[in-house]
Amino acid sequence: MPMGAKGEETRARLVQATRALTEAQGYFGTGLNQVLSESRAPRGSLYFHFPSGKDELVGQALTEAGREISTLIAACADGSPAATVVDRLITALATRMADSDYTKGCPLATVALEVSASNEPLRRLCATAYTDWQHALADLLTHEGHPPATAEATASTTLALIEGALLLARVHRSRHPLDQAARTLTTLLAPPT
Repeated sequence: MPMGAKGEETRARLVQATRALTEAQGYFGTGLNQVLSESRAPRGSLYFHFPSGKDELVGQALTEAGREISTLIAACADGSPAATVVDRLITALATRMADSDYTKGCPLATVALEVSASNEPLRRLCATAYTDWQHALADLLTHEGHPPATAEATASTTLALIEGALLLARVHRSRHPLDQAARTLTTLLAPPT
């Protein structure tokens, strides 16, 4: 039976609350009672929309977070050089982080670190999102003339540098590590000569 508008709204609130909570406090730090409270959803709606429980809900939250960053990468890519696109991406992530008072960083990282050794389905969802982001960055580099293998390796390094800078920015409650990463990546991502 198709879900009505109210059901879709409730489902969306559950996912959004889960995204916010798991990004800020992780998988293990986020309880279903807290999700229900933050989403203002009735208890029965959680298992109606996510019959498998917390893992299914967190999985949907991770999938949506992954798409959000993929969309952000695409929005920053307007035919500009890869270095400019990555600088815009870092600026958007730094603004997002500062606006959250440094409670938000990468929307996947906290959960990925917690569950990578103990929850294979959630680990795979995180890996898929990271791979999508890496391929999007590699495509930008390939279009600039980088050989495909070099583009993939450079994209992986770029993603690792951004992830590390997000973590340091969150810990230090400063965008400075992101600004440093942006400057470093400007050189790394220069088109081949």
